[in-house]
Amino acid sequence: MNRDRMQSRLRGCYVTVPTMFRDADMELNLPAIQRHVQFLLASGIRDGTGVLLAGGAAGDFSTMSLAERFKVAETVIGAAAGRVPVAMGAQTTNTRELVELARGAQRLGADFIQVSPPFYFGHTEEDFFEYLVAAADAAPDVGIIVYNTYWTSVGVSESLVGRLVEIPNIIGLKWATPNPVFMTFEDVIAQFSHRLAIIDNQSRFVTSHILGGRSIELHICNHWPQFGVDLWRLLEERKYAEAQREMVRVLLPYMKLWAEMERYTSGDGYLDKLCMELVGLDSSRCRPPTRDVREIFRAKARRMLLDCGTPGVAPG
Repeated sequence: MNRDRMQSRLRGCYVTVPTMFRDADMELNLPAIQRHVQFLLASGIRDGTGVLLAGGAAGDFSTMSLAERFKVAETVIGAAAGRVPVAMGAQTTNTRELVELARGAQRLGADFIQVSPPFYFGHTEEDFFEYLVAAADAAPDVGIIVYNTYWTSVGVSESLVGRLVEIPNIIGLKWATPNPVFMTFEDVIAQFSHRLAIIDNQSRFVTSHILGGRSIELHICNHWPQFGVDLWRLLEERKYAEAQREMVRVLLPYMKLWAEMERYTSGDGYLDKLCMELVGLDSSRCRPPTRDVREIFRAKARRMLLDCGTPGVAPG
């Protein structure tokens, strides 16, 4: 594996591809997923402007079997056809399954896997380090993106990042921190952005880009990919004031509605899917136990999209 080349490809908008289901029976709707990837590609999400994540949290990984997760990844990889890098979500609760996911991702031709600390139990950093080593050994040709899901188990500390950069195929860090007061978010990016491709998962895109971050987690790309491509261009051109204004204009209302929806249900990806439906794209509900948000929040979501100037919003 060429580490420098892999890091250079982990760039632009990090787009979690929603997993679509058939409403009648909640089985996978693979043709809809394929069409969505083709839509993203046609709208400017390409190598250099984005990376696709198949079967992440907003892709309903927690409600799918391993076989389904592999089918979703295979569909996304096939539709991408090498024109945009693809990461496969590899979150799980045990090392044996992580090894199976890593080997499967390598077999399918994924560029990356996204790995979080195992959840449910409050694991230690040493547990997580050995867990990542097992994944790295199992799939040496796949780049590993470490995802700091501190809200589910152990958090990733600065000292742990310093150890992880020594593992050859750990090439990315999807980064957010629970406490911004002591500038831990900025400290890690400033220290390690020359060793890892850092994905901003905290919507502090201007700060992270100034400090060397290479990618931004942006759910809005699923219904308005041109916005994401344009925002990334502004960051790359160092037009930071304009980028920040665009984030406040478009991203802030989206996040406010998401926060409101979290008081109704839990999970991820439900606002992505509702917005996709409202602009005429393939969509579906999320699998239970996440509740169906579409009827309750459709009017608010439509208003938010219209207020932000989102193109293609269907009439009410």
